Amino acid sequence: MANYYSRSPPPLQHPVPTHPAFIPEPPSTPASPQGYQRFTSSPPSHGPIQSQYPQGNLRPGYHAPYQPMSPPAQMQSPMQHGQQHGQQSQHMPDFGAWGMNDATAQFGMQLGQSAVAAGQDYVQKNFGGLVPLSMLKHHFNVSNSYVIRKLQLVVFPWRHKPWARKIRRSETGQTEWQPPREDLNSPDLYIPLMALVTYILVAALQTGLQERFHPQILGSSASRALVVVLLDFLFVKGGCYLLNVQGSGQMIDLVAYGGYKFVGVILTLFAGLLSTGRTIYTTVFLYSFLANAFFLLRSLRSVVLPDAINTPANVGTVNPAQRKRRITFLFLEAVLQIVYMAILVRI
Repeated sequence: MANYYSRSPPPLQHPVPTHPAFIPEPPSTPASPQGYQRFTSSPPSHGPIQSQYPQGNLRPGYHAPYQPMSPPAQMQSPMQHGQQHGQQSQHMPDFGAWGMNDATAQFGMQLGQSAVAAGQDYVQKNFGGLVPLSMLKHHFNVSNSYVIRKLQLVVFPWRHKPWARKIRRSETGQTEWQPPREDLNSPDLYIPLMALVTYILVAALQTGLQERFHPQILGSSASRALVVVLLDFLFVKGGCYLLNVQGSGQMIDLVAYGGYKFVGVILTLFAGLLSTGRTIYTTVFLYSFLANAFFLLRSLRSVVLPDAINTPANVGTVNPAQRKRRITFLFLEAVLQIVYMAILVRI
């Protein structure tokens, strides 16, 4: 039988650390950033080595969890200053999102304001004498009730009375016409402009329903409408010049009166869209022409035949011979409306 040799294992012993007790400090790096703090692994200069491990559960090789450092005081003050500055300028847009600083943004805003001011000066110098901005504001001074009542007056002018325009005394002591908001008989530019745009859209709709729409229809309709308005204006302006008719804001008034014909033209186009027959279409066209002609006869009276008792001081009176010629001119202008409206309804 073989010999069996047994030996008990050696007793357990604590492992002896093999790393050196002192780790040399790394060489210093030049130009360290501000606020950087170096952590050394060398033991403190006083006390035994075990003093750097105050707790019994820590041993060599154990790494404590990382804790972020608070920024130093010299870095907190600029941040706090930036927050205060941001609170003070909350009303300003954030130009930093587009890569612009405050100086660039202020320069751009000043440049934009200068450009707007220069544009206003240019318009005032070049067009202010031809069409004063104050007169444009006067003719666009309308209300919803005025627009409704004015459309009723243009479509049904037969029973409307009186037709005389109202005057008022301005702050400078001069007499002037009241704005459309306060006087139903005063001409405005809002209804003619909206009627012109509506005419172009209805013309495009009519050609679309007839399957012959083309983008050029919009341009041709707008050109036709502007040419008709220009011809009507030149005829009335030329007649007023030959008859020596004078008045304040007369040019804008004539353009406004010439634009009311689009209301009757739109009604005629809608009658054609309904496909109710040629007879109804012709009837609507003739009624629209007669209504517009009667409206112009009564409305242009304040321009061509001003009254001495109800007229601003800068408009003179007329003698009987001039009055007769001006009445003839008014009837000729009313008759020409059928020609203008016939050109507009032919799309």
